[in-house]
Amino acid sequence: MDYVKPAAVAQAMVDAGTAKLALPPRDLFVRGMLSGAILGVATSLAFTGAVTTGQPIVGAIIFPVGLVTIVLLGLELVTGSFGLLPLPYIEGRASLREVLVNLGWVFLGNLVGSVLYGVLLAIALTDLWSVAPTGVARRIVQIAEAKTNGFEAFGAAGWITAFVRAMLCNWMVCLAVVLAMTTTSTVGKVVTAWLPIFIFFAQGFEHAVVNMFIIPTGMMMGAKVTVAGWWWWNQIPVTLGNFVGGFVFTGLALYLTYRPRTTVVDDAVAAPVAAE
Repeated sequence: MDYVKPAAVAQAMVDAGTAKLALPPRDLFVRGMLSGAILGVATSLAFTGAVTTGQPIVGAIIFPVGLVTIVLLGLELVTGSFGLLPLPYIEGRASLREVLVNLGWVFLGNLVGSVLYGVLLAIALTDLWSVAPTGVARRIVQIAEAKTNGFEAFGAAGWITAFVRAMLCNWMVCLAVVLAMTTTSTVGKVVTAWLPIFIFFAQGFEHAVVNMFIIPTGMMMGAKVTVAGWWWWNQIPVTLGNFVGGFVFTGLALYLTYRPRTTVVDDAVAAPVAAE
């Protein structure tokens, strides 16, 4: 049996956050770049499956390969860190500055990796911008516009909607990261991480790192989106929503109910029990 009980998982969450905080900026950046690129690959593959079959649910089944790969390789994804890094701070093992610096390096690495893969994919799908986007390329353009201009059309309500969809998304993403800690086997980690990621992608929730790939890649292929529109109507509210959802609904909630407790038993009460 390779099942790890929730109380042990709660301790593992704190230890994982502490270990991440000990990584130097170089490792955070490189592992962040790899994560951004891998999620981009998984997203484009999911779009390929959905466009080819005409069934969006196929894309949702495919997409979790990205996070599974990241979990198995121990790479850095800022959305997963949102659920883990604040825990060592709560326990007094780290300062707020250490948490923010770590998140900053991983966020930057995720962004660079996502955009770099986007450049390569845009070249591959348009023959170095020689042909108009079709198929998967056209789908990326459409989604990039929907994730920015679509929210802008509703003003403040659109901004809040992006925030809420991001909360729901990272609740599932961080749940996947934690569920992978409930098992010590590779197959177990694949299955447990797969389930919540399927849930979020199938429902069209908003993920900051996925959007770091979709929106700039769509812009490269002709999406009518400005850089300011990308950041204000999507990247900023989605990143903030991802933090709230991942930390509050997963990291903090599980920590509060399963964190290790030290029980002090009064000697006067303990003595009769011992005598029995």
